Amino acid sequence: MGSVTDYDFRTFAAASEGEGGGATRAWLQAETQGFHEPRLGEKTLTRATAAMVKDGQILTGAYARTRPEASLDAEVPVATFATFERTINVGGAAPLPAHLISAVTVRPTHRRNGILREMMTSDLDRAVADGYAIAALTVSEATIYRRFGFGVATVVHSISVGTDHRFRLLASPQGRCELVDAREIATLGPAIFAGFHERRVGSVDRHTKYWGRVSGLDGEKGEEDPSVRGALHYDESGAIDGYVTYRFSGWESDPQVVEVVDLVAQNADAYLGLWQFLASLDLVTTVTYAAAPADDPLRWALADWRLVSVKSVDDWLWMRILDVVAAFEARGYVNEGSIVFAVSDPLGHAAGRYRMQVEGGRATVVRDNAAASDLELDASALGSVYLGGADPRVLAAAGQITEHVPGAAASFARLLAPVEQPYGITHF
Repeated sequence: MGSVTDYDFRTFAAASEGEGGGATRAWLQAETQGFHEPRLGEKTLTRATAAMVKDGQILTGAYARTRPEASLDAEVPVATFATFERTINVGGAAPLPAHLISAVTVRPTHRRNGILREMMTSDLDRAVADGYAIAALTVSEATIYRRFGFGVATVVHSISVGTDHRFRLLASPQGRCELVDAREIATLGPAIFAGFHERRVGSVDRHTKYWGRVSGLDGEKGEEDPSVRGALHYDESGAIDGYVTYRFSGWESDPQVVEVVDLVAQNADAYLGLWQFLASLDLVTTVTYAAAPADDPLRWALADWRLVSVKSVDDWLWMRILDVVAAFEARGYVNEGSIVFAVSDPLGHAAGRYRMQVEGGRATVVRDNAAASDLELDASALGSVYLGGADPRVLAAAGQITEHVPGAAASFARLLAPVEQPYGITHF
């Protein structure tokens, strides 16, 4: 068993050319192996590095100082870590810039040497120094990040919808749908998504690589995926306000299934209209969608709500509060009142006692370590309740919030009640 001192940690901006380009390509091959994806060819590497450069991604790699004969080249990192900035809709006057973390891998032969802790703690220190109020990530494993102060902030439902003769909406949505070459979504999609992002609390703005993936231009093996199809939704004025991309599972499956790749709707009419389109596809009796909202209106819109089956409830966005004052003053509120809450944080970034007063949809937050707290929670629980996606009363029942004043969790829940159920459809 080694230690963190056996590695060199290098942090650098993603680059397409020169020495930085070589380091970026080696880093990408390591990240790809960590997620069990095929080794990247030249064409895919060129496209991937260009997207990372456009997004301004900052990469960290851990490099072993010694290696056995014939093992992977020393310039291929044994661990990867990427960050970039995007905004999150927190329900306030404007989306909040967020420090996003992605591509976290550690080679299995180098685990338990403190590598992840070194990369994560150093990165969060940099994020604080750069002035970010929040950090966020989406995860492959749910047991890793709570110890670094991240908490589940939004969830999605993976659903299966019967689209046979029983599918009937109780009311007809406004607007209409038309087929589109799915490849056009790479161009049309960003503007449509921007309308969703502006309206939906919990939404994370998307990075460059997303558009190739959801349009089929950049499939899992780095080549175009011709199985991806698409449709647009138009409102009554003819403006595009939603789209869906999807793929057919093949004739060998029984029943025949269509899988939603991406569904973006700026309003309820677009959402239900796109589902009505999916249900109209010939020879298909089931449509699956892995990122439906927890407060999905589809079930309520159907004459037979049993057509919607929830296959799993999945954590989606994990949030980490770095600056409590800035974060809570940036979000939106629907109720008024005040509370004092204490936060414990092993990394120190959010630790302290805070007095929060909410009036007129905005909060004033003051750090006051001399104040008597109404309740106490750790940094990961704070990340969970921040957007209003987790109810403080439920976390209190789960032992994740301690009340010092009876009823404090209910008061906190009322203050943090969201404008709407937080929901996002961006994975990163």
